Amino acid sequence: MKNKVFSSILALLMAGIISISCAGCGANNTASSSRTESQTKSASQEVKETKEQDALSLWTKDAPLKKELTEFIKATTDKASKDFIPVEDRIAVFDMDGTLCCETDPGYFDHKLLYHRVMEDPGYKDKASDEEKATAKEIKEYFDSGEYPEDLSLKHGKAVATAFKGMTLDEFDAYVKEYRDTPMESYTGMTNGEAFYKPMLEVVEYLNANDFKVYIISGTDRLITRGLCDGTIDIPYAQMIGSDESLVASNQGDEDGLDYTFTKDDKVITGGKFIIKNLKMNKVSVIAQEIGQQPVLAFGNSSGDTAMGNYTVNNNKYRSGAFMLCCDDTKRENGNTEKAEKMVETCKENGFTAVSMKNDWTTIYGDKVEKK
Repeated sequence: MKNKVFSSILALLMAGIISISCAGCGANNTASSSRTESQTKSASQEVKETKEQDALSLWTKDAPLKKELTEFIKATTDKASKDFIPVEDRIAVFDMDGTLCCETDPGYFDHKLLYHRVMEDPGYKDKASDEEKATAKEIKEYFDSGEYPEDLSLKHGKAVATAFKGMTLDEFDAYVKEYRDTPMESYTGMTNGEAFYKPMLEVVEYLNANDFKVYIISGTDRLITRGLCDGTIDIPYAQMIGSDESLVASNQGDEDGLDYTFTKDDKVITGGKFIIKNLKMNKVSVIAQEIGQQPVLAFGNSSGDTAMGNYTVNNNKYRSGAFMLCCDDTKRENGNTEKAEKMVETCKENGFTAVSMKNDWTTIYGDKVEKK
């Protein structure tokens, strides 16, 4: 009997001990789990902050854009923030020439392309019209003087349309890409197609990574914009918008598009008619027409981008911002301090953030590229 009672008590004690031990283990596990979770969150936050810093690693520590854009992204992508912007409304627009790539070697890429087509291309220069040649001469004067004639934009647009008339889209694209592989005049170690500002490419990548839809809104012909940016800017052709020329069917002739039906034997070719130069207010119009949404971020570099910047930052239901590049670097880039100072004043007047190529970037084209 005593043995049975002893055994029962011993069993109960053992059960209690086991129970207490397990309770203690549970408490320890919970505390350990809580510390691990806290440590994980802390580590995760550090990783996120490090990634954000690395995302704009080619920007100096005190660069205004670096600070403002990282704060903007943090606030607008956090669902708990009052500044949260739904993914479908995260629209960012970029000018191309002078904002994403060089426009001073000695001029815009599309102007160099047209000059090459009309004055240097052995397969076309003898066929070039007098009007195209006259425009090419004005382009050369602009290259030599650095002064852009007031009416050259329209003349250039018309000449591009006629000089490349009759090409299929693939042929035009191939022509642009062949020329973009030619060396830059003012730099060593770089082709025309490589003359993109590396710090600005970081900005595009940073926005892509945070679910912003990036559009290029350029004064350059739409087809040329696509050919130049393809493989460098990670966005689809549908998000590359530029100046426009007509497109027709290869067998359409002079027949109006309303009277002609595309056939199985047709290809889409350039029609030879200039439609619109995508600058100033035209940039706002094309954003409204083709995107259908007000951007929350805008990036530009000239007076032709001021309208786009104002459209972005004014009367916007979301937090917004506009950043304008100032061409103030005369050592690593063909800068112009007078134009840079004017852009700084434009930024002050309109509430934009000025970007100093000289002070805000640790590099422009990379270490292997040097200005001649």
